Amino acid sequence: MAFGSLMKRKLRTFLTILGVMIGISSIIIMLGLGEGMKQESMKMIEEYGGLRTVEVREGGQPGSDQSSKSNGSSDPLDTKLTDNTIETISSIPHVEQVYPILEFQAIIQTGAYMSSLYGGRAMPLDVLRDMNWEFAEGGWPNEGEELQFVYGNMVLQDFQDLRGNAIYWSTGKLPDIDLMNDKMFTVFDVEAYEASKGGSGQSSETAVAVAGSDGGVEITGTGSADGGSQQAPQAPKKYIVPAAGVLAGDQDDYKEYSWNTYCDIEALERMFKKVFKNKPIPGQPLRKNGKPYKEIFYSSLRVIVDDIENVTEVQNAIGDMGFQTTSNTEWIAQQEQQSKSQQAMLGGIGAVSLLVAAIGIANTMMMSIYERTKEIGVMKVLGCGLFDIQQLFLIEAGIIGLFGGAIGLIISVIICAVINKVSGMQIAIIPPWMYPASIVFAVLVSMGAGFAPSRRAMKLSALEAIRNN
Repeated sequence: MAFGSLMKRKLRTFLTILGVMIGISSIIIMLGLGEGMKQESMKMIEEYGGLRTVEVREGGQPGSDQSSKSNGSSDPLDTKLTDNTIETISSIPHVEQVYPILEFQAIIQTGAYMSSLYGGRAMPLDVLRDMNWEFAEGGWPNEGEELQFVYGNMVLQDFQDLRGNAIYWSTGKLPDIDLMNDKMFTVFDVEAYEASKGGSGQSSETAVAVAGSDGGVEITGTGSADGGSQQAPQAPKKYIVPAAGVLAGDQDDYKEYSWNTYCDIEALERMFKKVFKNKPIPGQPLRKNGKPYKEIFYSSLRVIVDDIENVTEVQNAIGDMGFQTTSNTEWIAQQEQQSKSQQAMLGGIGAVSLLVAAIGIANTMMMSIYERTKEIGVMKVLGCGLFDIQQLFLIEAGIIGLFGGAIGLIISVIICAVINKVSGMQIAIIPPWMYPASIVFAVLVSMGAGFAPSRRAMKLSALEAIRNN
């Protein structure tokens, strides 16, 4: 009976359903955009550090013995990052994995090009393989092999043409370098290299390359460029470090690894012991007497927690040991708060459309009551209950909400799919719970809008209603 009454006034019913449809689709699309932006933010955090990751660095100032004061220890090694530290942190509840990172610097030369490598990162090979990064060429080296580098997709942009000091950022042209096949002469002792160049990158002497016994290239000085006898500090030895691979990506495709150079941490430690022997290793702490430690300390540790809810607990536990810790928890909380604000704002915009639709439903129901006053009176005379009359009009309003909500949901899905296809990203995502919720919400809003008119119909006097027409 309710459906038949609506079909008698098809145009009015259609326009009312159209209003609900626009209101519901507006809310769904706006909330979908908010959810999409939230998930894109979480995805970005996961790619560039992880949602369950805690980064650990030694306490105090790097390279000093002040770190021990943070936890009351008198041993300066207590807050240095070693294999013992990894074992200790691994025993903390909720910790799934701990692995070391050894950061390094180097000067790389090939032909007329040179690059100052400041984004060197050495990690265990099994950890690097678990990253599941795609390669443009090559792959990860094998266990036990000599040191090999894996270059990020944007590393080429850092090379400078020494013939004219041309760089990529000024010319827009990549250097003519084959990272996989060209010989890469690498200097690990950057401080000695700068000293041999007078600290300005310009050599004060004429250099001659002499083949080293270990396959490297040793640079020796032969006197000053103006014929004097003044000797500059001896240039450090260069080593040929082959490339194992180049990671995938275009020159404008920024990824976590784009600017970095990676290698096996064990191979790098062997190379450091060979290059520096009893000399201080750049970036490594010194004893109080200025001499280097025998062991190599890690630059940082990366801790993987079993669940994002336990990150703060693990971070605090590590911090209590005297180490410096950082994680994305604060950023995540900030992003979630921002996402909630965005969704509230976008949902509010859509709610305005639904409010207009609700007013339209109330108007439609009220007009229907005026037009059907005599019918209501007859129903009351025939003994129809007051609540049955009210229920009739509420059902009519609910039907309008049901059709409007269902059609609005379908249109929202189509529009979100088009937005995602055009943008090339999932920036409009409708959560599964929103499918039934949107229809139920539309029905409830429509019935709420029809409640007042239905009460009016229920309270009409039967005699006055019949006498009206």
